[in-house]
Amino acid sequence: MSDGFSAEERAAMKERAAELRAEGKKGAKKADDLQAVLDRIAQMAPEDRELAERVHMTITSAAPELAPKTWYGMPAYANAAGKIVVFFQDAGKFKYRYSTLGFQEAANLDDGDMWPASFALVKWSPEVEKKITELVRAAVS
Repeated sequence: MSDGFSAEERAAMKERAAELRAEGKKGAKKADDLQAVLDRIAQMAPEDRELAERVHMTITSAAPELAPKTWYGMPAYANAAGKIVVFFQDAGKFKYRYSTLGFQEAANLDDGDMWPASFALVKWSPEVEKKITELVRAAVS
């Protein structure tokens, strides 16, 4: 597992927030939402924070059209209509043994009469990153 966001990644996120604020009222709201997600991630226990940081980077890379925001106090990512597509719930929030990556109704993951809508997440790996990337891209397709 990584040690979390690198100094370069943190700097890039701060620059992006400043760019959004410079766009005016609507951009300031996006910047505030992004900052709320980053602040929530920073408050997590170290193991949860490292997972959340990797999930955040993976989702924002795989689907840059999704807007980060908090949802019930969790990092979440919404489509252009403001509907939550995917969220991350840290294990510490409800004292679970695993974190959860979940998809909401706006996610395009339908597969017949039954399909998974949430996933237990314990440890980061290249396989986990690949699967999340695939799921997020499908969810926004």
